[in-house]
Amino acid sequence: MTAKQPRTELDARYSSALNPRPGAENVTATEWAEAQRRLRAAEIFWITTVRADGRLHVTPLIAAWHDGALHFSTGRDEQKAKNLAGNAHCALTTGHNSLSEGLDIVIEGMAERVTDPARQDEVIAAFEAQYGDHITSPEGTFYGYGDSIRKGDDLLFAVAPGTAYSFGHDSQVFSHTRYTF
Repeated sequence: MTAKQPRTELDARYSSALNPRPGAENVTATEWAEAQRRLRAAEIFWITTVRADGRLHVTPLIAAWHDGALHFSTGRDEQKAKNLAGNAHCALTTGHNSLSEGLDIVIEGMAERVTDPARQDEVIAAFEAQYGDHITSPEGTFYGYGDSIRKGDDLLFAVAPGTAYSFGHDSQVFSHTRYTF
């Protein structure tokens, strides 16, 4: 997968640019490199998928940013796996649950199964680097994660962003950045 560089633009309608506060006079778009850094550092993501009847399904999960895409896994019989089998459109979100600090990020795209064993190993290594002992230690919450994917018990997916957004809210300075790929 080749990492694409998006067009980055500040959306002033939802930023401090239209309602300036002290310190917000020069609000700018969040660079894609910073958004990627935050994706690599995040621990919890939320995925939104669509059921066959059109209802949404939202659930938390772990995900790893690798090679221009967010990767996650799910059991074959889980609702998100069933939803993605019928409609690969989804959104993954992460961020900070505060109005005074943080950067929230939304990745919208199509989930694609990762079945190539070499690529699976690369992604498993990315998960191990991101989550450490949670995956690598026998006492870790997700210990055995890689083996579960390799055996096919869990399905591995990649979501390359079609569109992405970041919503900054540091010290009451708000920014809304759109990334178009």
